[in-house]
Amino acid sequence: MKIRIMNKLVVAVIAISVLGACAPALKTTRTENKSVPASYSQSQDTTNTAKIKWKDYFNDANLAALIDTALKNNQELNITLQEIDINKNEIRARKGEYLPFVGLNAGAGYEKVGRYTARGTMEENLVVNDGPNALKSQTDFIIGPYASWEIDIWKKLRNAKKAATTRYLASIEGRNFMVTNLVAEIAGSYYELLTLDNQLDIVQKNREIQTKSLQIVKQEKDAAKVTQLAVNRFEAQLLNTQNLQYDLLQKITETENRINFLTGRFPQPIPRNFLSFTDIVLDTIYSGVPSQLLQMRTDIRQAELQLTAAKLDIKVAKANFYPSFKITAGVGLQAFNPAHLINPQSLIYTLAGELITPLVNRNAIKATYYNANAKQIQAVYNYERTILNAHLEVVNQLSGINNFAKSFDTKSKEVDILAQSVTISNQLFRSARADYMEVLLTQREALESKIDLIEIKMKQMNAKVNIYKALGGGWN
Repeated sequence: MKIRIMNKLVVAVIAISVLGACAPALKTTRTENKSVPASYSQSQDTTNTAKIKWKDYFNDANLAALIDTALKNNQELNITLQEIDINKNEIRARKGEYLPFVGLNAGAGYEKVGRYTARGTMEENLVVNDGPNALKSQTDFIIGPYASWEIDIWKKLRNAKKAATTRYLASIEGRNFMVTNLVAEIAGSYYELLTLDNQLDIVQKNREIQTKSLQIVKQEKDAAKVTQLAVNRFEAQLLNTQNLQYDLLQKITETENRINFLTGRFPQPIPRNFLSFTDIVLDTIYSGVPSQLLQMRTDIRQAELQLTAAKLDIKVAKANFYPSFKITAGVGLQAFNPAHLINPQSLIYTLAGELITPLVNRNAIKATYYNANAKQIQAVYNYERTILNAHLEVVNQLSGINNFAKSFDTKSKEVDILAQSVTISNQLFRSARADYMEVLLTQREALESKIDLIEIKMKQMNAKVNIYKALGGGWN
């Protein structure tokens, strides 16, 4: 008789499992494409500048101090560190779900059964050691451990834990990518500040030159060699140059405070030496090969880990269609009198198994399943987009380094020629062989060319920063 009952129970369990295992097929699937070009040019050299630590790559002591301060005090970075801790705690929570839950149950209670209730009528005639009506009004004491355990047959809980672990690792890569961006932003702002300092220095020197030119024109006017119009034009140009310096001073203040914000401190001067800015020689950049981006770029590694977690989420969502098995057990002592708790006859224990499977109205489970699939496809596109973006960034910056170097050389020659032209035009003006318009035009062109030269140098330095970031450097 018992064998028949067990056979029927086994058949019922199998039937429920089969019904519950009917998960719908995925509507769409997509496999990520990791392929990248073989090289950026014809070179197959795997030497990569991104492997250099940022302290060695940026050899300016003032800049290194700013980056160190930012890595300690930047609020956004510290917020990200807390998110990493949150993801780490999520791993602990997921791990605890597939381990047995063990607890201690201890309690005391008092119950009075009504005389005219079904139980009270039935217990009216009971007699126990503590009196004829003890069960109608009695205390109850219980103590003992209990345990419950969901058997993870379909690896749903383990996959959920793996997904949480993967997202934790992705958050670490996200933090590394933020460090890369922070280092690049500090360096870029620092070089912008040096650019503004040099431009301000150029403007102030030109203001001195124009002040002397104005004095000469006034003398020429007193000698009736030029008119008041010439004096007005020279004075207007001087005022325009003075106005440029106020604009540059404002930009310097804003750039200093941008750096102060990134370093997590209130406004204060930024130590720097701008005098040798145009003399900085850029080191040779080694780009390696594109396939190295998959390992060097932290944002690519983050996207890859997020994709792995999304794949695990599909397995977890699919496992929701299968039956879940749970075992509960408990052992302890229970008695209506504390004195009887030490009596072996007060021992109680339970052991139960439970099987649950969804049969009707599984729309919520299906929706979760389809959403997990859609998010996996979304993660694939994000991963491929990140790889493509990284490759294009490297190509753009390599081109920029080459073109800005040529542009700087060309502009330097222009600056030298115009500097000579300023001297020549002043000499010709004094000897009445050139009019004041030629002097004004030459001075303006010389000033603009010097400012342009400094801006090209800034573009060179930004290219140095951006190629390092594009190749995946800066986080170590």
